[in-house]
Amino acid sequence: MYPSDLQYTEEHEWVRTEDRRVTVGITSYAQEALGDIVYIDLPAVGTVVTAGRPLGEVESTKSVSDVYSPVSGTVMERNDELDKRPELVNSDPYGQGWMVVIEQPEAAETVKLLDARGYSELVGGTQD
Repeated sequence: MYPSDLQYTEEHEWVRTEDRRVTVGITSYAQEALGDIVYIDLPAVGTVVTAGRPLGEVESTKSVSDVYSPVSGTVMERNDELDKRPELVNSDPYGQGWMVVIEQPEAAETVKLLDARGYSELVGGTQD
């Protein structure tokens, strides 16, 4: 149900780590709970973010929710396509719906990350 090559936060973000670069998005569980996403507010490239603190917001037809940074570092990329097509987070949360890429310094602070099984247990599902 949740990709096994990713890690997850308890706040429902997914994390793909490649060296010191971390790609972040929200999980399928989160986007389903939010409903139709209509607007996403993401930080600009160069913004310094802190692990466990909000880095942006997702607005849906139901509510507005914070997106939390899983690591401390600097935003190196943002998915500008989401400015025009926020619904990509609903249709492809682990692909085209990615949000930001953060580069973390050597000894960066990181929130507790879960593997796919741990995340699935957190949200009350089963891992396929």
